[in-house]
Amino acid sequence: MSKYDIIVLGSGPGGYVTAIRASQLGFKTAIVEKESLGGVCLNWGCIPTKALLKSAQVFEYLKHAEDYGLSVKDADKDFDAVVKRSRGVADGMSKGVQFLMKKNKIDVIEGYGKVKPGKKVEVDGKDYSADHIVIATGARSRELPSLPQDGKKVIGYREAMSLKEQPKKMIVVGSGAIGVEFAYFYNSMGTEVTIVEYLPNIVPVEDQDVSKQLERSFKKSGIKIMTSAEVTKVDTSGKGVKATVKTSKGEEVLEADVVLSAVGIKTNIENIGLEDVGIVVDRDKILVNDFYQTNIPGYYAIGDVTPGQALAHVASAEGILCVEKIAGMHVEALDYGNIPGCTYCTPEIASVGLTEKQAKDQGIDIKVGKFPFSASGKASAGGNKEGFVKVIFDAKYGEWLGCHMIGAGVTDMVAEAVLGRKLETTGHEVLKAVHPHPTMSEAIMEAVADAYDECIHI
Repeated sequence: MSKYDIIVLGSGPGGYVTAIRASQLGFKTAIVEKESLGGVCLNWGCIPTKALLKSAQVFEYLKHAEDYGLSVKDADKDFDAVVKRSRGVADGMSKGVQFLMKKNKIDVIEGYGKVKPGKKVEVDGKDYSADHIVIATGARSRELPSLPQDGKKVIGYREAMSLKEQPKKMIVVGSGAIGVEFAYFYNSMGTEVTIVEYLPNIVPVEDQDVSKQLERSFKKSGIKIMTSAEVTKVDTSGKGVKATVKTSKGEEVLEADVVLSAVGIKTNIENIGLEDVGIVVDRDKILVNDFYQTNIPGYYAIGDVTPGQALAHVASAEGILCVEKIAGMHVEALDYGNIPGCTYCTPEIASVGLTEKQAKDQGIDIKVGKFPFSASGKASAGGNKEGFVKVIFDAKYGEWLGCHMIGAGVTDMVAEAVLGRKLETTGHEVLKAVHPHPTMSEAIMEAVADAYDECIHI
């Protein structure tokens, strides 16, 4: 039986990063993967969706070339080629992870892995042992009883990025990051898209101002939006699909070629041996302490299978923290209140910290600043005037409580707020840090200036 210091179950952005950091720290490491290295994120999630979205963005630029003083005739898309490019990007990234495994001398064990008592992992009938076993098996598209997925007419995100033909009409159920990203992509490609959201606002975890702005932008681009609405049943017996949608006004039947179910995720914790080992699970999540130790010594869990935010960068951070703790390093518990969230539709959304409502609900006396990209020179020059930056500060101490952005390229800007909050930066310190002009990022400084009644440009 092969013996390792650390075995990682799952090779997504949590698993493979954990394995690499473990190897860097001198541990003899193996990683178990049943499908493709990189997991859902690299192969069917974060990376290939961004490739699809880039194609949509380029297509939109071509359609609006005249706005930039350019003439492009007969601009059209090849849907199959767009999908193939996305798959090519994903394949390239997966090969990159294969290279990293070899470079870091990590053994890749291919097959379906299960944890066993006595610090063992079984892969397709063969046992491996380790001093430490890290479970990083991730999650998949969640199915609702009223919305069973058949992979053809009612699909999840995986099928949505590899359809053979572009649908003429699509219903997207759920308006989290996955839902709105695909809604934007298919709408840009020319599909007639309707979003059905159960809650009163789309992208419901975001600040309400951001939600309202995205709804305006989406409606302007031709996406139909139904909020406070619920799909109660679907009929796939005909050529297309009929979805019954319940609203405050009654029931309405929508017809489409495809329904995309984007109602969240379900963790991959079934049939991996948790019960045999005695690892405690609560509400679909493996319970862990601040350093990802389960209730059974020697067994750890990170990423989507644990109660933290189900985000790739969270899984990576958890995995690094986990193995550094195992190595005896001095590490601090992850601050889940300072995790950035990004949504890559157009306009993009990025946020970190408290929303205005959350801050008020906590009874905090706050200062709120907002700077619209319509007043930004860089945004005007680039033709990207939609959106804004919104900042929230504690009025008494100047603590940066939250930052919420919607607009072009904001997912690349939010790290300033994350770092500033990590370093306990005050509003006045942000104001006095000189930002380059003309840039989109100076809108952060301008929003802070607005919070303190010092804004120059609005």
